[in-house]
Amino acid sequence: MTNMVWKRNEVESPCVQICVVHPTERICTGCYRTIDEISRWSKMDSSERAEIMDNLPARKPRLSKRRGGRAGRLNDS
Repeated sequence: MTNMVWKRNEVESPCVQICVVHPTERICTGCYRTIDEISRWSKMDSSERAEIMDNLPARKPRLSKRRGGRAGRLNDS
């Protein structure tokens, strides 16, 4: 038997299993896809997936890191 049966020639998902949607940007903080892109991913063709994959790195700067806890409150003073 060969594993070639299970290999597909298509763009894989960028999912890293950190599924948290940024509250203002409305994109996943793990893979940077929109909710719409995530929900439609399995229905997209390879070219549409590849285009989205190419655009994902440019979305990372849109997510600002939160300053949380005590340190964040002290810096706001």
